Amino acid sequence: MDVFEFIISIVGMVLFFITIWVLLLRKGRRREHIAPQGKYELSELATIAESLQERIDILESILDAEVPDWREQNEGHASQESGE
Repeated sequence: MDVFEFIISIVGMVLFFITIWVLLLRKGRRREHIAPQGKYELSELATIAESLQERIDILESILDAEVPDWREQNEGHASQESGE
């Protein structure tokens, strides 16, 4: 019976270590999946910001051509809203 008990204890220890190993691998994979897919590098964000600034400039130039006093009208509404 000593050999049988020895084999059982070895199998139990191996299963224990395999379980720990699998759990640690799962934990590492979870960290990778938690990262957002919308992750950008600084250079990409700078490019996006420049593109948005160009769009704003274009929209402002269109508004300047169509409604010359839109800035004054907008400032009037902004001051009225803040005064309420």
